[in-house]
Amino acid sequence: MYTAAGQPDRNELVQRFLPLVKRVAYHLMARLPANVQFEDLVQNGMLGLLDAIDRFEEGFGAQFETYATQRVRGAMLDGLRANDWLPRNMRRELRRIEQAINRLEHAHGRAPSEQELADALEMSLADYQKLLQEARGHQLVYYEDFGGDDDEDFLERHFIDAEGDPAGILEDKDIRQNLVAAIGRLPEREKLMMALYYEQDLNLREIGEVMGVTESRVCQLHSQAIARLRGQLVGDVKAAAGKRRKGKALG
Repeated sequence: MYTAAGQPDRNELVQRFLPLVKRVAYHLMARLPANVQFEDLVQNGMLGLLDAIDRFEEGFGAQFETYATQRVRGAMLDGLRANDWLPRNMRRELRRIEQAINRLEHAHGRAPSEQELADALEMSLADYQKLLQEARGHQLVYYEDFGGDDDEDFLERHFIDAEGDPAGILEDKDIRQNLVAAIGRLPEREKLMMALYYEQDLNLREIGEVMGVTESRVCQLHSQAIARLRGQLVGDVKAAAGKRRKGKALG
C-alpha cells in the first residue's frame, strides 16, 4: 500500500526494515551481558525505526538504511542507559581473570588454557565457563580505564562517543600495534571468533554455526579473548590516556 504521494505507507516500511532492527540487535547482544533480553532491544529499536521513518524525507533507499541503523542503535542504547549491566562484583571477578592470565603467561610464555585459568582461580572448569558466560558484556576498553569514574553507567563505559573516547585511545599508533600483536597471540579458536565477529560482522549465532559450537560457547570465547587482550593492553591504554590529558593541559 502506498500513500497519495507515492511513498510506501508506515506499516509497510516497518515490515520492510524489521530485519534491519533484528540485525542491529543481534550484533549488539554480544556487547551486552546475558541478562539483557533480545526482545527488549528489538522493542526499543522499533521506536528508533519509527522515528527514522517519520523524520527522513529523501526516500527509503540505501541512505535511509544508514540513517535508520543509527537511529535504531541509538534507541536501543537509550533503552539501556539507566541500567548498570555489569555489576561491580562481576568487574572484580573479571579483573581476577586478567591478573591470572598475566601471571600464567609470564610463568609459561604462552596463553593459558581455560583449565589452567580455572585452576589458578580455584574454581571448577564449569564454574569458570559460567563466569565467562555471565560476563558477556566485557569490553576491551572501559571509560574508567582512562580516567573515568567506576560508578559510571554501562553505556558511558562501553559506547561513549564524546571526545577522548575509548575508540580514540585505540587510534594511538603504539596501542594499535600492540593490539594487533596481542590478537596474533590469541589461541586459534579465539582468534577466529574475533575475526568473524569484528571483521566479518557475524552475530553470535552465525559464528556458532561456522565454528560448530553453541551460541553460549561463542559468548564464553569472546569474554575470554577480551580478558586476554585487556591483560596485555590496559597498562598501555592508561599510559596513552595520560599522554592525551597532559597534551590537552599543555595546549
